[in-house]
Amino acid sequence: MSDLVDLWPVLLTCRQIDAVDGQLAAALGLDPTKHTSAGLVTCDQDDSLYVALDECTKHARVDVVFGRSFYAGSKHGSGPLSGEVLGVVAGEHPDEVAEALWALKDALRRVRFQTFPGDATGVQGQPAFLAHVIAETGRYLAPQAGIAPGEPMAYLIAPPLESAVGVDAALKAAPVKLGKWIPPPSETNFGGAFLTGALPALEAARDAFVEAIRDVTRAPLAAARRPDRLRR
Repeated sequence: MSDLVDLWPVLLTCRQIDAVDGQLAAALGLDPTKHTSAGLVTCDQDDSLYVALDECTKHARVDVVFGRSFYAGSKHGSGPLSGEVLGVVAGEHPDEVAEALWALKDALRRVRFQTFPGDATGVQGQPAFLAHVIAETGRYLAPQAGIAPGEPMAYLIAPPLESAVGVDAALKAAPVKLGKWIPPPSETNFGGAFLTGALPALEAARDAFVEAIRDVTRAPLAAARRPDRLRR
């Protein structure tokens, strides 16, 4: 996998509200007994940010109270700082939120989309994908995958067809379970899955996911051929 090209996320905005207005807090679904302060972030990669939001919950007493991708992706954002996702964390004390935001920023130095050598834009030529194994999940992603916080999971995302072919290969490559299927098209027109199991198995599944996507890029029309029974 050393030949992969990294597509690093960009944290576009990071702001903190030390004391959230009560009406907005209610609208956001904050728990008034434990959510006083909030941190808001936007990023040009939604799935990378979701992993970073999960990381927050391992470093500070905060909850992820909002996380949504924007339709069509970062190149079609509503503003120059919108990116393709908004995430909100909330906690009882501003210091907890500040600690969480610092952990989030640090996490974005380790999780990223990737592509294959050649056209590294991920728009034409080679597809962009995220194939990331989380050794210890936090309190945000673990429930979504149906596991307990601290257990590992693989976060696999790719364009629609590539994601389906890749997830199939990943499930066959190692003794892992499909914790969550993310059907395409998502808001950003991708798809994928959360896989669960032992860490070595998840790493093997991740590698199989990447290789399956590579195979699709090398022969995208491999099945567009006349069946043997119709040949003369």
